[in-house]
Amino acid sequence: MVTGEPVVLDRAGLGELIDVLIRAGYRVIGPTVADDAIVLAELDSAECLPAGWGVTTAPGHYRLRRRDDEAVFGHSAGPQSWKRYLHPPRRKLFDASRDGEFSPAPQENTRYAFLGVRGCDLAAIAILDRVLGAGGHPDGSYRRRRREAFVVAVNCTEPGELCFCASMGTGPAAGPGYDLGLTERIDGGGHRFLVDIGTARGARLLSEITTRPAAAGEIRAAREEVTAAAGRMGRVMPGADLPAVIREARESPQWEEVASRCLTCANCTMVCPTCFCTTTEDVSDLSGDHAERWQRWASCFELDFSYVHGGSVRTSGTSRYRQWFSHKLGTWHEQFGGSGCVGCGRCIAWCPAGIDITEEAAKLTGGVS
Repeated sequence: MVTGEPVVLDRAGLGELIDVLIRAGYRVIGPTVADDAIVLAELDSAECLPAGWGVTTAPGHYRLRRRDDEAVFGHSAGPQSWKRYLHPPRRKLFDASRDGEFSPAPQENTRYAFLGVRGCDLAAIAILDRVLGAGGHPDGSYRRRRREAFVVAVNCTEPGELCFCASMGTGPAAGPGYDLGLTERIDGGGHRFLVDIGTARGARLLSEITTRPAAAGEIRAAREEVTAAAGRMGRVMPGADLPAVIREARESPQWEEVASRCLTCANCTMVCPTCFCTTTEDVSDLSGDHAERWQRWASCFELDFSYVHGGSVRTSGTSRYRQWFSHKLGTWHEQFGGSGCVGCGRCIAWCPAGIDITEEAAKLTGGVS
């Protein structure tokens, strides 16, 4: 829902936006530099943003680099996604004592504001909304976090070497689902952000910040930069009917070939913004008087993931890689009405063996990536 005409926010106004969100009771999460990467973390001011930093990526490769300007969103996806705040890697479900006393984990009441959500990641959140937030048995914990989240999206004008969101229909423009949408621009007119208003909540918050009306030329130029970015993607997913191709390729020797390189380390599933599988763990103190049940992320690359009645169904790396790939690009369509891949490229960058999902899809379809 568009609730107003675009406005312009200057660089100081971005800091004002963060301050207003904090005063409104949000915990602001956004990109910052740490551990030689651009990661997501809590921001207490605009000074935390990665001004002047970009990244260089390739299969199995991620490096920070200095930009020749002070752009704060001039980088592609880092190792983390917003999933970790909506669907935490580990959370306690309940406590229990030997005498039978049962205590559910306290409800978390954190209100998050996500600053810098790309189109691919916004699409990933929409997928998680369908998987975890809808259906007959929605995850109440997820729904609480999602309902309170304030989303400030960012349209991409500089896709990375591994980005392929355009071929997945998820970017570079951020789709619906944001409260405010930013397009960063740095030119002779200065450092500023075109702001699109997505919700009434976004409009109300923006009214507390210093902005000015956007001129028609500014709006047009910003839109053209985003459109042009679609033609500069570093990768492309084949346009074939992948669910059908994958069904027919079940016995393809390509699975063995890629499995010979795959370490089954599960990096790809851990950095993926849509992988949602979990398992539970029961732990107790040394006396056995107190026990806890925890939920944690799980991966279909783990040997125990397919453990049923005394044994694992998928014991080979070949079967586990095929399961992940087939679900992500194939059977996800049948379950959830679309692909499980949003084209962010994280699984390529953070695979220690440099396996490229677009390249493997192209081999199955007989094309090239």
